[in-house]
Amino acid sequence: MEHEDHEGREDHEGRLNLPREIEAVGRQVLDSAIKVHRALGPGLLESAYEHCLAHELTGRGLSVRRQVGLPIEYEGLRLDAGYRLDLVVADKVIVEVKAAEAISRLYEAQLLTYLKLSGLRLGYLLNFNAVQLKQGLRRFVR
Repeated sequence: MEHEDHEGREDHEGRLNLPREIEAVGRQVLDSAIKVHRALGPGLLESAYEHCLAHELTGRGLSVRRQVGLPIEYEGLRLDAGYRLDLVVADKVIVEVKAAEAISRLYEAQLLTYLKLSGLRLGYLLNFNAVQLKQGLRRFVR
């Protein structure tokens, strides 16, 4: 499933075009997440999947920052409101890791807000507590 907030250029099918380098990082995120899920399966804590996914991505030569603070700007002030991005990959893609029974609209809204506040364009919501990862995968483009 792909959610696209319509900002930016669209292709002939109405999908947003992202630069190749962002799409390439996104493919590495998905490939790495599938590998981690196949190795570990569902049922672990989010932190375990986050650690393993960061390790896999780093092993592929990508920079990965974990638990990145995301301030809010309000009336000219930068406020640390406690928001943390699970992973920022190559300074291009946000990855939110979940190990929940299901992906809720709240998680989706959270990731869309993170994309808006960070200025990044591509994000993935990955629920590792699914039988197959594709059932727990959401892609968001801004």
